[in-house]
Amino acid sequence: MFGLWRTFKAWRARRKPFPAGWDAILQRNLPLLKRLRPEDQYVLKRRVLEFLALHPMEGCAGLTLTDEIRVTIAAQACLLLLRRPGDDFDRLGSILVYPSGFRATQTERSANGIEQQREVHTLGQSWQGGNVVLSWDAARSGAADTRDGHNVVLHEFAHQLDQEDGTADGAPVLDARGSYGPWARILGAEYARLQGRGKHVLDRYGATNPAEFFAVATEAFFEKPRQMQNKHPELYIQLAEFFAQDPASWPEAP
Repeated sequence: MFGLWRTFKAWRARRKPFPAGWDAILQRNLPLLKRLRPEDQYVLKRRVLEFLALHPMEGCAGLTLTDEIRVTIAAQACLLLLRRPGDDFDRLGSILVYPSGFRATQTERSANGIEQQREVHTLGQSWQGGNVVLSWDAARSGAADTRDGHNVVLHEFAHQLDQEDGTADGAPVLDARGSYGPWARILGAEYARLQGRGKHVLDRYGATNPAEFFAVATEAFFEKPRQMQNKHPELYIQLAEFFAQDPASWPEAP
């Protein structure tokens, strides 16, 4: 019954007109939008309507949510879903938004298997229980700079895709069983390469573990697509097939 109600909410949201004020927010805060084809811009806006109808967003530490905050975050998250079927954040609960960086508890496992918790200052988190926590300052600046390979919203929502099967391991649910072999081989090799000392398009944080590698690779795929296609062509192909997009072919922003 819940699934039917969710489907109905999504259908009803997609049929609504996209508010002119929201369009102005996207034009102002999301320069990447200008690189999308008109039909993809239309789909992205439908996705934003659906996303905001299905996933509640809450302000934390005194932050008052505005349409600017909600739409800017939703549009970046929905970029990952642009050409993927259905609502791919099925496990997503709430999106918690802080004004800036925040302190959070992080669990770390040592080489001998002992888990320890420590407090860290961070800009974003994705919980396996379904919530995403973001810094609004980081979300806004990540949207504004589309070429530095750093985008906290893309990063944390890539974790959500990875965690759809209940495990954060850098291996999201793929369309075909035969896709897992090439995915493991290529991403495993690139992960090992990132752990080495050579040059790499991806941020070194991706060498932390396979889950972080996938999230960092997603950031680079959308923000440094031509560099990735040139330097890491097999990795680019895997991500292009997964996201059903080819950002290296997008025109440069005017």
